[in-house]
Amino acid sequence: MISDLREKIIQSALLQFEEKGFHGVSVNEIVTSVGTSKGGFYHHFSAKDELLFVIHDIFISYVLEKATIAYQTYESPTKRLQLIIKEFVSVFDRYKPHISVFYQESIYLRPEYETLIKDKRDQFKRIVTDTIMEGKECKEFRQELSPDITGMAILGMVNWTYKWYKQSGTKTIEEIGDEFVDLILHSVLKVESLSSAIYQDLLIK
Repeated sequence: MISDLREKIIQSALLQFEEKGFHGVSVNEIVTSVGTSKGGFYHHFSAKDELLFVIHDIFISYVLEKATIAYQTYESPTKRLQLIIKEFVSVFDRYKPHISVFYQESIYLRPEYETLIKDKRDQFKRIVTDTIMEGKECKEFRQELSPDITGMAILGMVNWTYKWYKQSGTKTIEEIGDEFVDLILHSVLKVESLSSAIYQDLLIK
């Protein structure tokens, strides 16, 4: 369980990194805003760049965990892909500041941290690709699809959400997730699958 102080340090650094950038914020500024000492900071983090890694890791771990649960819980690739997309889209609301910092400051990650992040991103990509491959094998998905290209297209499409999504927008993140699901499933499902009980059940929900 994350301690209160550790969580406060993460949240303070998150807001300051988003506003001033990684190099624009010192450890002193972080501990002052939290009301702790440098000792309190270094009890939880070995250095400022470890804190940057943790901010990155929080939302990537969330997406990977949800995708793994969807993959292990449902036999239908259609149902799996629906839930993976919905959870993926949701992070752009749930972890909006984390993602902003990720895209702005990821170049400052140390190589070992960058490798850990890349490993988790690759795991997530494999789950998406395997789901598409299995959808083809069970004939729910179009046979002409390339699992690798289709997977990358889905990831690229959803990732771009960080550029335009606003929490004050006219659509909720749930509504946006439903639109992504509808758009992507219409692209990957066979025509006969679109009228199947599985797909109609997704539309109802």
